[in-house]
Amino acid sequence: MASPVLILRDTQLTFGGTPLLTGADLQVGPQDRICLVGRNGSGKSTLLKIAAGLVEPDAGERFVQPGVDIAYLPQEPDLTAHETVGAYVDAGFAEGQSTHRGYAMLDALGVDPARHPGTLSGGEGRRAALARTLAPAPRVLLLDEPTNHLDLPTIEWLETTLDGNRGALVLISHDRRFLEKLSRRTVWLDRGTCRTLDKGFAAFEDWRDTVFETEAEDAHKLARRIAREEHWMQGGVSGRRKRNMRRVGELQRMRETQRTALAKPGSVRFEASEAEASGKLVIEARGVSKGYDSAAPVVRDVSIRIARGDRLGIVGANGAGKTTLVKLLTGRLDPDEGSVRQGANVEVLWLDQARGDLDDNATLTDVLTGGRGDTVMVNGKPRHVATYLKDFLFLPEQARSPVSALSGGERARLLLARALALPSNLMVLDEPTNDLDLETLDLLQELLADYAGTLIIVSHDRDFLDRTCQSILANDGDGGWTQFAGGYSDMRAQRDARDGERETPQPMQSEPRPRTATQSEPAKPARPQRQQTKLSFKDKHALETLPARIEALETDIARHSETLADTNLFSRDPAAFEAATTALTKAQTELANAEEQWLELEMRREELEG
Repeated sequence: MASPVLILRDTQLTFGGTPLLTGADLQVGPQDRICLVGRNGSGKSTLLKIAAGLVEPDAGERFVQPGVDIAYLPQEPDLTAHETVGAYVDAGFAEGQSTHRGYAMLDALGVDPARHPGTLSGGEGRRAALARTLAPAPRVLLLDEPTNHLDLPTIEWLETTLDGNRGALVLISHDRRFLEKLSRRTVWLDRGTCRTLDKGFAAFEDWRDTVFETEAEDAHKLARRIAREEHWMQGGVSGRRKRNMRRVGELQRMRETQRTALAKPGSVRFEASEAEASGKLVIEARGVSKGYDSAAPVVRDVSIRIARGDRLGIVGANGAGKTTLVKLLTGRLDPDEGSVRQGANVEVLWLDQARGDLDDNATLTDVLTGGRGDTVMVNGKPRHVATYLKDFLFLPEQARSPVSALSGGERARLLLARALALPSNLMVLDEPTNDLDLETLDLLQELLADYAGTLIIVSHDRDFLDRTCQSILANDGDGGWTQFAGGYSDMRAQRDARDGERETPQPMQSEPRPRTATQSEPAKPARPQRQQTKLSFKDKHALETLPARIEALETDIARHSETLADTNLFSRDPAAFEAATTALTKAQTELANAEEQWLELEMRREELEG
């Protein structure tokens, strides 16, 4: 086995009196492909900066093999110290190295080396930073959210480039598909320390859930041991004080262990305020076109109908006109040609990807309440702002903190908290996944699945689009847009079937323009064999009876949970405690199975009837 080229051992760091890293270890081999994952605020970016030598920890050891060069890509690259993009990229090379590859990479990424850094958009600045980091071909690449602000063609180019990289790679990203394709080892930064899985990210979430389940079982066993020890103590410690103080001390240690076990991160709770239902037709666009000045139209002759409950994803390269198209559909922008009609009672909620509309000097309470009191209205009900913020993983003391103190991920959560408190029946999400950790993304997807209104999602996150969208409106170049059934993967499969397989990813705008947006292609080819046309009697009966069964199980679970809420139950009646615990576990398992069966039958019914 090759010797490690980079080692962090027992890394410790405290910010503002709060321990962030409490003994984190990281070991990087010469050709490792490591993804570093963890909750927002867990210290991933800080650990990467320590690995790059940019932050000095309070304690711990950092070793870099002599002669090994390390390149680091920060979340927010700073180009301001350079007069041109070319000069910024040149500064990434060591003395004596040829800078030719840097200019070739800028050309491939579509960035002019002569431009002043101050004129670049967020996506262009990110591409320039990638060229500076990748072009010198360092032995170790440390990349912090490299896909932020990149469009899909550039993300796929980056995947191909990194896949051919011969050195070591450590990356942080919220893009599941990106992590699955590039990682071979997973390092999970959890509660200040690192856990390592010798598999790529595709295996991480199952492994993480197993770890949490094991911890929960251990915590339950520990609670029972504590209950037994407390019962023993009530029998009279005073008469056996000298020989039994060891057991008293052991009890205190077990309680401390339990507090530590229960200190793992909480869960984000999302609840969207929903307005009165819109009409069946939400948006109808006919022959819509829009251009700017004398340039060619970015939207040309687009026709589309969006009905209540539709989930539409919009994809395309940066500058293709995605934002313009959404503004046309929602009435924020008038078309040059064609017409857009909105249905009855449409209330639009727009969640912008920009973080600039947050006042840095305002407190979190002011952002949510508009500076009026300490309550926020959610679904017509008042909630205390500190309680509402807790649903989004903010601490109570942060309610009076200024926005300027928040990280990028915390700003994203605050924007979600503010937006979801507003009533709506049409939600427009512009790059909603930026700066959100994977757990928060999971819960956002669950919220969107339960949202009764209509969704329009602009995103470069392929996995997120697959999980949330029923159809994709894709840019074809030259102002053309085509609607495809299914998620992003379905759209790519349909395009490949139509245009032939491509060996390397191609920018979307370079593909030939296919049909108009109203002519969707089917998600799957028709099967020649005879298909089932309706549910069997058994399945139909199950579909009708399962809701009552689910409701009964939920009632049982609530009853058993209330019984176990009695903290003295175990000491008073161990048999009753054991019986309630067994019954609760059984009811929870049966509920999960019943819900899964009902969901499968309901999806099958919709497929057959649709």
